[in-house]
Amino acid sequence: MTASPLRHFLQPKWPTPKNVKSAISLRSGGFSGGLFSSNNLATHVGDNADSVAHNRRQLQVNLGLPSVPHWLDQVHGVDVICADAPAVGNRADGSYSRRSATVCAVLTADCMPVLLCNQAGDQVAAVHAGWRGLAAGILQNAVASFDQPAEQILVFLGPGIGADEFEVGSDVRQAFMATAKDTASRFLVERAFRTRGDRYVADLYALARIKLQSVGVGHIYGGNCCTVSDGRRFYSYRRDLYTGRNASLIWLC
Repeated sequence: MTASPLRHFLQPKWPTPKNVKSAISLRSGGFSGGLFSSNNLATHVGDNADSVAHNRRQLQVNLGLPSVPHWLDQVHGVDVICADAPAVGNRADGSYSRRSATVCAVLTADCMPVLLCNQAGDQVAAVHAGWRGLAAGILQNAVASFDQPAEQILVFLGPGIGADEFEVGSDVRQAFMATAKDTASRFLVERAFRTRGDRYVADLYALARIKLQSVGVGHIYGGNCCTVSDGRRFYSYRRDLYTGRNASLIWLC
């Protein structure tokens, strides 16, 4: 990824159709103070509501968004909803759109944001992929929301906790091992976990690629950031506990 000309955003580098736009906010350039300094976009973390509202308005203006982003009430689940439906709720961990006026968005601070589009450029999706949702199949659900074959879907893995920082217990490893369908899949999952004393460190990006490739997705990009070790650009729950959230957005124009 390269820094956006707007300085406070990243523009994912992936070969999307020209009408597909995406961006990832950095933690700089906003109006929040203290633990949330400065571009926090989450309303549920204890930040000043006026500051968050100001940050969200600035986000929309700076990116030239066609509408207010469809913010989700993320619950570490596997639901991926259609953001185009007027009466749709927001309790989900992913959304998709086939309309140019809809902006799909997720908030993260160590969990991995995943952006998707198809080669035809007529559908996009955004997913919040923590380890629970990832193990339970949220990426497969996102891929299933597309009418096109998985081979025609492009995926960008946004900033998440890196493989050297994501220390977990055996329960996390077992959750992924339990979903491996064959010997080859189990081997790949085992390689995504390294022992560290009596615990493991997990490669969230590798686990995401395993899930995507298992349903036929081959065009996968990104996956080279670490939110924990890059405190200047990214919020991290693992590092700071009380902190803000970065936003990852995708839309059609």
